[in-house]
Amino acid sequence: MNAASGRMPTWLTYGFRPFFLAAAVWAAVALAVWIAMLTQGVALPSRFDAMTWHIHEMLFGFVMAAIGGFLLTAIANWTGRPPVKGGLLALLAGLWLLGRIVCILSGLFPPALSLGADLAFQIALIAVCARELVAGANFRNLMLLGPLTVLTAANLLMHLEAAGTPVPAGLGWRLALAAVLILISVIGGRIIPAFTRNWLAKRQAQSLPTGHGAVDRLALASLPIALLAWAFLPASKWAGDLLVLAAVLNAWRLSRWRGHSILQEPLLLVLHIGYGWLAAGAFLLGLSTLGAAVPLSAAIHALTVGAIGTMILAVMTRATRGHTGRPLTADRVTVLIYGLVSLAAIARIGAAILANMTMPLLTISAGLWIGAFLLFAVSYGPALLRPRLG
Repeated sequence: MNAASGRMPTWLTYGFRPFFLAAAVWAAVALAVWIAMLTQGVALPSRFDAMTWHIHEMLFGFVMAAIGGFLLTAIANWTGRPPVKGGLLALLAGLWLLGRIVCILSGLFPPALSLGADLAFQIALIAVCARELVAGANFRNLMLLGPLTVLTAANLLMHLEAAGTPVPAGLGWRLALAAVLILISVIGGRIIPAFTRNWLAKRQAQSLPTGHGAVDRLALASLPIALLAWAFLPASKWAGDLLVLAAVLNAWRLSRWRGHSILQEPLLLVLHIGYGWLAAGAFLLGLSTLGAAVPLSAAIHALTVGAIGTMILAVMTRATRGHTGRPLTADRVTVLIYGLVSLAAIARIGAAILANMTMPLLTISAGLWIGAFLLFAVSYGPALLRPRLG
């Protein structure tokens, strides 16, 4: 509480406020640290090696902050209950920050201490989300706690592997990536056609997105199966076949949402682009697994920089504008943010494919990524920290 006025600080009034800002800042800072480690030999007192720290902090620092902000905001809408705020929200934000500090300094602590401190945020987030969903009798969305639980187990595996415990190499980060992509497919499948339908209906369009049907069910079923098969058996040919099939089904699913009809509204179009990156990345991952001339790094970064980066920025910009009383349309700065992250994905895929251009393209990609998220922090930060307009 603000001692002078007795009022709650604005940033503690809704989950999207601290966590969207934290996600954007950490996305930029953590990648800048990674580039310094890669090019300048900067070392951290972490139990994670440089590459593992980079992977961990993108998934469990940046992505988890964005997921936390989205869920804490969406659950209030789904249940009609007051949003999580005040001291409880501050505690969740503090646990997230504790995890970031501990992972940087984990080499200085016993493994169990750093593991427990880092997992505390995820466990607390699951408990709070479960409480709110059950209290609001919103049992349908309890299914979203499944991917969150998988993410927590994946984080545990990464810590155990770093501590020298004999666990399958890389299983932790592969499971985490699979869980995040499954969340995107589920949530994207709800909001993209719904927002598109509403936008087109207001303009009295005759052709609207196709309703949920067999194609959606096949796409939703195939992607988790394919991703989990790849997570546990990354060299399996049948996992590669499943990924290609899931990619085709999800591309077909996306084509039914009338993305070509909303080209004039970037705030909506970017959601379609983000889902397109998901289908493209799954296809590339399938080809890579099948032994085609597609580097694994190209597929992974199509999914991470392309799908995850684009979808997170799409959701953060839209939710921030909507919940702070701003028009649901993209201004020039927002369009630039979207362009920067897609260019970052293209450059990073190019760095994986073009061996003689790897470092220049990797550096360019990092600069574009950092630029996109810093621009979000600078342009949307005031809206996140100040009261709603109107």
